Amino acid sequence: MKKAILGAIVAGLAAFAPMTVAAQDAAAPVNSTATQATGPDAGLVESVTDAATATGGSYTPMAPTEGKGMPTDPRTGEPGAMMKSLTFQDQYSDNGDYALWMHDVILMPVITVISLFVLFLLLYVVVRFNRKASPVASKTTHNTAIEVIWTIVPVIILVIIAVPSITLLARQYETPPADAVTIKATGYQWYWGYTYPDHGDIEVISNMLPEEEALARGEPGQLAVDNRMVVPAGVPLRIQTTATDVIHAFAVPSLWFKMDAVPGRLNEKLLTIKEPGVYYGQCSELCGSRHAYMPIAVEALPPAQFAEWVRSQGGEMPGAEEAAPAEAAPAEQVAALAAR
Repeated sequence: MKKAILGAIVAGLAAFAPMTVAAQDAAAPVNSTATQATGPDAGLVESVTDAATATGGSYTPMAPTEGKGMPTDPRTGEPGAMMKSLTFQDQYSDNGDYALWMHDVILMPVITVISLFVLFLLLYVVVRFNRKASPVASKTTHNTAIEVIWTIVPVIILVIIAVPSITLLARQYETPPADAVTIKATGYQWYWGYTYPDHGDIEVISNMLPEEEALARGEPGQLAVDNRMVVPAGVPLRIQTTATDVIHAFAVPSLWFKMDAVPGRLNEKLLTIKEPGVYYGQCSELCGSRHAYMPIAVEALPPAQFAEWVRSQGGEMPGAEEAAPAEAAPAEQVAALAAR
């Protein structure tokens, strides 16, 4: 009788070996067979069954940090809130830091100086060469020195700006490494779907939360979603975008990330989020009547917590199958018991 029961357990383990964690949770016959085992080997059989039907990890959504990864409300009355709302959001990716530096250190000073200089020239011409101040119009046709200056100086300025511009452009299209975590974002009218091909084809459907519910959770209205795109922080991500109906655009300002989602095309870009947090974005391509209600929420977790989230979704971390021989040892013990 004992051999028959143990033989049935071995057969059950072999039958359920290729199944996912979620499928194993639903495999009630294995549990019921194990609980019927009696005798001196019952404890071993029970421990083997518990190992074979282990449940996934646990996951609790991260609370957002006020002002991080979201727009700043200038009406809060906080010092600098008005000025901060007029510029870019704080950046949490390397490309974002570089782009913000380029904007603040190069573009804004150059644009400000050139604009003030052109304004000065306009005012000077209005005052110096109006009909009252200069009743006889000048007959000057050219000035070699001025023409050389206004040709050479702009060229130098453009070259100075071109170096960081081309650098930023190249960095934004850097190829993801082979070990990057792949997440595919699919645009629908009017919501997002996220799949994780590296983790057992997990699929998450993300819709906007009602504003009252979002505010009750401490999240910004019209930006919070029911299911976020969860990713690991501090590791390279391969973000892929596509769409099923019309063109959408996956855009998260605080990560300096924007990529079109085009039907029939798979676009791809590298993203590395520097630290854990919740980062909000929106579809940035006019896609229909509910385009404004298609937000994006990216939750970056520490790698260990991301692994817990993967297990809670019924998926598995890459490389988990390599540990299968070690985990199969209890099953081999059961087979040895059956042969007695």
